[in-house]
Amino acid sequence: MDDRVSWDEYFMNIARVVATRATCDRKLVGAVLVRDKTILSTGYNGSIRGLPHCSGAGHMMEEGHCVRTVHAEANAIIQAAKNGVAIDGSTVYTTASPCWPCFKLIANSGATRIVFGEFYRDNRIFEYAQQLDIELVSLEAPTGRKG
Repeated sequence: MDDRVSWDEYFMNIARVVATRATCDRKLVGAVLVRDKTILSTGYNGSIRGLPHCSGAGHMMEEGHCVRTVHAEANAIIQAAKNGVAIDGSTVYTTASPCWPCFKLIANSGATRIVFGEFYRDNRIFEYAQQLDIELVSLEAPTGRKG
């Protein structure tokens, strides 16, 4: 009997660990880009490279949102681009469903699947994911070894 976690659970667990690096305590989010069971890139909520973090400088609030940080999904896409890693056809594992701006980045990146933890704010992603043939999978519960 194979008592290992599924691939989705495995990569979501890694996204949860990535989230522990986030520097905006309003929402700790981690993202992992995967293709063919291989991690292509990771990202977490954090300030612009080289600038102070929310944890040190405080939050930069606009309309109820902290705008000091770059979101986890965007950082994972940026990190892949910075390192010359193609992400077309990838799956995005993210601990919270993408906000609308991040969803648009993911869609334009060529990712074909989004596996998310908790739902976060924006229902538009469901309608547009269907139109774009991007699979959305909710995977909320933390998991460990089966048995």
